[in-house]
Amino acid sequence: MMHDLYEIIRRRRDVRGEFTGEPVPDATLERILAAAHAAPSVGLSQPWDFVVVRDRPLREAFHAHVRRERDVYAATLDAEAAARFDRIKIDGVRESTLSIVVTYDPERGGPAVLGRHAIADAGLYSVCLAIQNLWLAATAERLGVGWVSFYREDFLRTLLGIPDGVRPVAWLCLGPVARLHDGPDLERHGWRSRRPLHLARHDDRWGGRPAAGGAEAGRM
Repeated sequence: MMHDLYEIIRRRRDVRGEFTGEPVPDATLERILAAAHAAPSVGLSQPWDFVVVRDRPLREAFHAHVRRERDVYAATLDAEAAARFDRIKIDGVRESTLSIVVTYDPERGGPAVLGRHAIADAGLYSVCLAIQNLWLAATAERLGVGWVSFYREDFLRTLLGIPDGVRPVAWLCLGPVARLHDGPDLERHGWRSRRPLHLARHDDRWGGRPAAGGAEAGRM
């Protein structure tokens, strides 16, 4: 079972163009949402909600907005970067079976959320843990997930009728896929490479390196 978990983490991908559009059984969707809802949260506040979006006009409206935001970003790039970016697909809103919008309500569990008094963003971190649970559960179910981040929060809040004060944190495309690639799309398209673990690891203090015998483990 432990090896299964590590394999799921290794296989997880941010999916764009591989969605098949085939149905997701209701029982499968319920298991995935239950896994997300089981995530740890600061003060047991569970500050998330999940908006399941199947409606085609809503998805088309969101897709048009994403395309506009893609153009806004592309205009900030130099010619070389813009050419590379042009080859990268940034969403699977149309191709996926459905979408799930995950939100954050900072008032949930208030007014004094246990454990959040010194770190205001702890509730937002909790929502990200729910998203990761959802993503890994979907991967275990052999489904793909794609996180779309080319949007303005106010637009999405209005589109889905999300109350004022509640933040839409993620639009996640979900559905069966033809395949999961061995590496991330951005690596395959030459946009960016993974950073080795040993460069991200610090022991005891910033810049501290593992003692003799531990250095090789940090490079695996």
